[in-house]
Amino acid sequence: MRRLRLIHALAASVLFAFALLLSVASPASAQVPANAHADRYGSGWECDRTYEEVEGACSLITIPANAFLNARGDGWDCDRGFRRARGTCVAIEVPAHGYLSDSSYGTGWDCDRGYLAAEGSCVVMKLPPNAHIDSSGRHWECGRGFRKDGDVCVAVKVPEHGYMTDSDYGVGWDCDRGYRAKGDACVAVKVPSNGYFAESSFGSGWKCERGYHAVDDGCSAIILPSDAHLDYSGNGWDCDRGYRRSQDLCARD
Repeated sequence: MRRLRLIHALAASVLFAFALLLSVASPASAQVPANAHADRYGSGWECDRTYEEVEGACSLITIPANAFLNARGDGWDCDRGFRRARGTCVAIEVPAHGYLSDSSYGTGWDCDRGYLAAEGSCVVMKLPPNAHIDSSGRHWECGRGFRKDGDVCVAVKVPEHGYMTDSDYGVGWDCDRGYRAKGDACVAVKVPSNGYFAESSFGSGWKCERGYHAVDDGCSAIILPSDAHLDYSGNGWDCDRGYRRSQDLCARD
């Protein structure tokens, strides 16, 4: 009998502790205001759709004219053609030669092709001679045969053994194969014996054939030491497996 009373007392203590734990762990469940519900984590509450929290309570969202409830249901956004201002939606004033744009930078409008935004208006883009509006409609580029130099387009002067390029960078021309730019001219590349012409804007304009390496203005044969072979480039050498380079020789590891 004494043991039974002890078991009952222990069970009552456990139930009391569990109830106390519930009251401490989830006080918010008993304090959910009107027009609200417990949040998904059970640790608090959030206002129902179309309501917003104001000083610990849920108040009905007042949607101004020319606005709509947002996708989350906890606020509002302005209709297309309007922007938010002091709690209301005011019409966006689109200047002449402009149009409404969702991708504009805060203004709500962009300018037509060939016009630029300036102080709340769209002004016509000024093109220098021999220029045209580019694909973006907001910049200009020079026509073929001309290159951009500051705010003007200057004629490209192609030297002998050269040809015109379409690049927006550089001088507007390049040299024919076998020639390279030197100042305002195209000079012939002098390829030494056992060498070949190399398409490159840097260096000498030529490279040595496999088995040769560049020495001054020529190509000299590579002399391989014992236990060595030409490297991947063909213009140098490496020691065979099991050997290491020691000055100009290959020695055992």
